[in-house]
Amino acid sequence: MEGIIHYFLHFGFPLIIAYVFFRNDWIKVYLILIATMLVDLDHLLANPIFQANRCSIQYHPLHTYYAVIVYAMLLFFRRPINIIGIGLLWHMVTDFIDCLIMYNYCRTCMDDAPAMELLRWISNILGVN
Repeated sequence: MEGIIHYFLHFGFPLIIAYVFFRNDWIKVYLILIATMLVDLDHLLANPIFQANRCSIQYHPLHTYYAVIVYAMLLFFRRPINIIGIGLLWHMVTDFIDCLIMYNYCRTCMDDAPAMELLRWISNILGVN
């Protein structure tokens, strides 16, 4: 189920965002939002490249809190830069939701996650203890 949620948030929800908020250019906006998934190329820098229970947030260079600040700043530019910012931020939210789901199923699996403090904090706010 986690995989279905993850890929819906990466591919399905951007379609909803594009269609609801950018109806006149929704196809172009959707393609831009999907193209922002190229941010995952930073996974190629990890060793191993794929690890089942790894939280991307704060682990990969383009998934850091500093990168998120830059992505948020893109929102203040004109199109298509602001749409790229939306896509990158949504990507980070999606990956963080994935981390929360993994944390909920196996907290000890996430002990070494660089975003562990944020996971604990958000879990406490959501009441998922």
